[in-house]
Amino acid sequence: MRQLFEALPGQFVSSLSYEYPAGWQVPAHAHESDQLIYGVSGIMQVTAANALWVVPPQFALWIPGNTVHAIRMPGAVSMRTLYLRRGLVAKIGCGAMGVPPLLRELILETTRIGQLTRKQADRAFCSVLVTQIERAPPLPTQLTMPRDPRARHIAEWTLANPEAAVTLAPQCRRAGVSVRTLQRIFRREVGVEFEAWRRQARILKAVELLVSGCTIKEVSHAVGYRQPTTFVGMFRRSLGMTPKAWAIRFAQPSTSN
Repeated sequence: MRQLFEALPGQFVSSLSYEYPAGWQVPAHAHESDQLIYGVSGIMQVTAANALWVVPPQFALWIPGNTVHAIRMPGAVSMRTLYLRRGLVAKIGCGAMGVPPLLRELILETTRIGQLTRKQADRAFCSVLVTQIERAPPLPTQLTMPRDPRARHIAEWTLANPEAAVTLAPQCRRAGVSVRTLQRIFRREVGVEFEAWRRQARILKAVELLVSGCTIKEVSHAVGYRQPTTFVGMFRRSLGMTPKAWAIRFAQPSTSN
């Protein structure tokens, strides 16, 4: 489906504020406008362009116009969305980004105003907003999904069972593919071996659980690590900080506006 929310002629930016309950799913759709999705609180799982993003609070996802995407809310989400005129922001492709305090306030003020038009004051405001979006730091919470249906089946099973100690041979037999062929598919379509892909999948699940308030021990067991120290080391190598540091920095809920 195609939503009606767009940056209309004469507008630089339009916006939407919406509160989603836990478990809600926004079905696959696209917009003519470029789009910035920001969760004031709650975590979002967004699929687009054959990839999956986990977007925790204080981060946002950039989605270029005419990109088909779907959104799942594991828990309640307070979402703020900006619809920007195509080409206003110099960004190519989907990507998660950090939302520093100034950008956060600009997003919230834009949704409070409703839209930015060609008025002089709106033009000045929009210029600052665009600059801050372009400067926002990227967030590595993207997981590329294989297109091959056999590999996709195994990938989706792994995402649904991150705690499982996957032995590839039985999984491959169920999917009707050999282990060697599966690894070749992952290298060709994802760019990494299956084990590296699974580590990233576990990172995404760990981010989701940390944001929801789970302890390091609970998260490590939930994503298949018996020893929390092993999980902590893997997390730090992937995201540059320990799970505890991540939780302190990013898992605190923001005040809704």
